Amino acid sequence: MTAHTPTLQRNPSRARSFLSTDEIRRFTARSNLMGAWALLSTWSVIALSFAALAYWPNPLTFLLVVGVLGGRQLALAILGHEAAHRTLFRHRGLNDWAGDWLAARWIWNDVPRYRIHHMRHHAHTGTEGDPDLSLVAPFPTTRRSLWKKVLRDLTGVTGVRRIAAQVLIDIGVFEYTVAAKVTPRPSAGRRWADYAAEGARNMAGVVLTNALMFAVLALIGHAWLYAAWGVAYLTTFSLFIRLRSIAEHACMARSSDPLRNTRTTRAGWLARMTVAPFNVNFHLEHHLLAAVPWFRLPALHRHMRTRHGVAAADGYLAVLRTASGRG
Repeated sequence: MTAHTPTLQRNPSRARSFLSTDEIRRFTARSNLMGAWALLSTWSVIALSFAALAYWPNPLTFLLVVGVLGGRQLALAILGHEAAHRTLFRHRGLNDWAGDWLAARWIWNDVPRYRIHHMRHHAHTGTEGDPDLSLVAPFPTTRRSLWKKVLRDLTGVTGVRRIAAQVLIDIGVFEYTVAAKVTPRPSAGRRWADYAAEGARNMAGVVLTNALMFAVLALIGHAWLYAAWGVAYLTTFSLFIRLRSIAEHACMARSSDPLRNTRTTRAGWLARMTVAPFNVNFHLEHHLLAAVPWFRLPALHRHMRTRHGVAAADGYLAVLRTASGRG
């Protein structure tokens, strides 16, 4: 559990309880250059992964690329998350467009709907009003149960279920969510044409972006490489989403206090390539001050440790042991 000082306990939900006005201004400064770097570096790794698989087309390379692509798909999700907080770029129009069309749409999401959902998560984290509570409600669980979840992720079962739910969300059968629990929408007065029109509107982005990826790969004579993107989306992306969500809020207190309901996790290079791209592991700091862009979260973490007595974070393996601590 995270240790903290009485200074933070006085009003932990307000940044001004532990940061001065100048510190808040410094930690929340956005950067167009860093936003561009985040997108460019992510897409460069994706392109290099496809190039490596085209050059060395064998099962081992395919599996390695699927792992890397799953991590970069999560990176795109995190950049969409940054855009939802308007911390990806300084300029709002660029932030919303780039976060949507250069990140979120490629992994079947969109910034406008996600922003509404995610702001409710921040407003009600750890309470019954948290729309993401179903992601961590099963924990702690048993090791056997956790391994079964991992197996479902890596065999594509979770991915297929996610796609089925996403289709029903996009056509308007369910309310929008990125959580594990879906809520039916009222169907009175709605016709099949209404569902089709809503689905076409909501799914246009993912269809267009992925059709573009397939077309580019086909033009260079390697259309088959798209299979690695699809397999990663069904498997490693599912696993990395699960591990990330466990680390952020699982086995924490049902409380509105971010110091009790949210966890920062130590991430090495492998974690940063997979479950913790763009400093998303500094999740306590993110919940304490959500306007901090990704590249300033480590500095805020250091500030919290040196100035406010926050303890060093556990690694992902330690967190998973906690989450599967029922035997």
